[in-house]
Amino acid sequence: MAGDRQLSPLHFLHDLRDFFPFPEGLTPDIPASAYEGDPRAQAIAAAAADLNAKREAWLNPPDLVRRVPEVVAGYPDRLLPVDDAAATVLKKRTLTNLYNARPAWLDHAHRRLDEAVADAYGWGDDWRAGLLTDDELLARLFRLNQQRAAIR
Repeated sequence: MAGDRQLSPLHFLHDLRDFFPFPEGLTPDIPASAYEGDPRAQAIAAAAADLNAKREAWLNPPDLVRRVPEVVAGYPDRLLPVDDAAATVLKKRTLTNLYNARPAWLDHAHRRLDEAVADAYGWGDDWRAGLLTDDELLARLFRLNQQRAAIR
């Protein structure tokens, strides 16, 4: 630890945000309203929203849950099983089980998001050509981090 600063999840996330090389122009120090019209941000947002909607539909299908308005203003609706049989099915519908099964629709949604992020970095053609292995992505992000740190 540096100095008297205590390590906490909030500090960790703040530090990570400060040093993670986000795509140029889409960094957390810029208000989202400043880049909401950026096609890169729109593509990432659309792909992320699609992925989230698909996962939510799998986790809480409308035939198995009912939405009950929350009594506290500003909180999301409660999702309750429609009956005991639904409760049994819903107990097995976890993100862990979903990702272990990795259905094709989930893989496609993740690929769409990955492609949007690669495009935001200017690496979309390499991603589509299959040139961006995990090691290559990490190496590029590390180099980008080093370049930006040298400017600070």
